[in-house]
Amino acid sequence: MAARQPGRTRPTRAETRRRILDAAFTVFGERGIAAAKLTEVAAAAGLTKGAVYSSFASKDELVLALMEEHAAHRLEASLERFAEAGDGKEALANVAAVLMHEMRADAVWHRLLAEFFAMAHHDPKRREALRRRRREVRETIARAIDRLAEGLDLQLPLPPKELAVILLALSNGLAVESAIDEEAVPDGLLGTVLTLIAGDAVAKIRSAAERAD
Repeated sequence: MAARQPGRTRPTRAETRRRILDAAFTVFGERGIAAAKLTEVAAAAGLTKGAVYSSFASKDELVLALMEEHAAHRLEASLERFAEAGDGKEALANVAAVLMHEMRADAVWHRLLAEFFAMAHHDPKRREALRRRRREVRETIARAIDRLAEGLDLQLPLPPKELAVILLALSNGLAVESAIDEEAVPDGLLGTVLTLIAGDAVAKIRSAAERAD
């Protein structure tokens, strides 16, 4: 029996999952979801196909996990910028800046979402899986918005769940328009829209809080 080489350990389940997600992003981005195979994802990750299936039951589940993770990461970064800002409009501008940066830098994410949406249109199982995952994403974002509002003592102009829908819809929709014609979507457009929706309410509440101090 060959002796185990010192210093070599198997990757943890979390490390394996991370490698698969990173490889899937590259492979799906280059080949598209429909054309890509899990064997290609496994090869790109330096793993076996069995290792991929031990973390994800199907290619659909892998795609949905990718999109869920990205949406959560993008909004978390935006909300962190909101919490760091002072004035309400400045805070919303920070949120918009992060979303716009991610939107332009990671256009592949929006292509993947659009492709999977098209694939799910005539497939009830895929459509239900996508609906379920998007609900989870919206709930995660809504909880984050609610915690932020509570921590800053802000009265939101709309329920957190509706704000989550608006943030996702605006960033995804503007990403599509930007991919078609980048000049049609100026950098400050999303910030302007968010300010129209919530800027005055946030500014008034913060101004009142400052006067109370």
